[in-house]
Amino acid sequence: MPEHEKNDPLFLTTKEVADLLRVKERKVYDLAAADEIPHRRITGKLLFPAQAIRSWIDGTDAPVAADRPNVFSGSHDPLLDWAIRASGCGLATLCNGSRDGLTQFQAGAALAAGLHLPEEKGWNVATVSDAGLTNCVLINWAVRKRGLLLSADAAAAVTTVSDLKGRRVALRQPGAGAALLFARLLDEAGLAEGDLDASKEHAHTESDAAAAVAAGEADVSLGIKAMAKQFNLAFLPLVSESYDILIDRKSYFTDPFQRLLDFAGTTSFREKADSLGGYDLSAIGSVRWVSA
Repeated sequence: MPEHEKNDPLFLTTKEVADLLRVKERKVYDLAAADEIPHRRITGKLLFPAQAIRSWIDGTDAPVAADRPNVFSGSHDPLLDWAIRASGCGLATLCNGSRDGLTQFQAGAALAAGLHLPEEKGWNVATVSDAGLTNCVLINWAVRKRGLLLSADAAAAVTTVSDLKGRRVALRQPGAGAALLFARLLDEAGLAEGDLDASKEHAHTESDAAAAVAAGEADVSLGIKAMAKQFNLAFLPLVSESYDILIDRKSYFTDPFQRLLDFAGTTSFREKADSLGGYDLSAIGSVRWVSA
């Protein structure tokens, strides 16, 4: 591959497209509004897939999408992480939060993305529906119990989110589903992040969040019940969240993902979920949303 192609961005900005077309940015916005130019809205920002833009300029049909790499992006789930390794399916993981996973998926840089994005009514479906995705499906992996992971000292004093004022809290990284949910819970409790003694470093996985509390680096963190059990922490349940997998239709039938799904039907998988605790697998594999 030529060196310049390796460094080319997957998406172009409005200004970059305007410069490429030698038009004003306003014209690019008008083309996008009329659906006359390939574009995506990612976290509210208008972006343009570079490869599709070049094909559009050339007047050719959009090229056949390249096979996605065997990478699972998005939010960390300990049961899924274990299943990927135990099944030998060959998937690599890139877990940096739900929003990042969605971005990686939209860019074609991941085969699938694990999401648990809170919405006004439910989880994930409205977000992926508004993302302008095609040829993909959202399937359920598990419903997880999420709440506050508490140190022994904090467990005696914290009974609601309102009790977190002034306490040491291990925060998740921006864009993580847990971070988005925590911001909402704080707002509902009449608190803001500034009311907390927030950690300087973000916890990037569910296990990182639990480890920070277990090590005495924080009094509390928002986490899942499975991690409370593993790290011997007190747990205050708050919500039941849907952790779903976004995957394109072609990748769904590839060997790595099918091997993972097959493994999820085994007795050893169910036993592992039971031992972790906090998982409802009654809807695993069910379709939550299908793109156009």
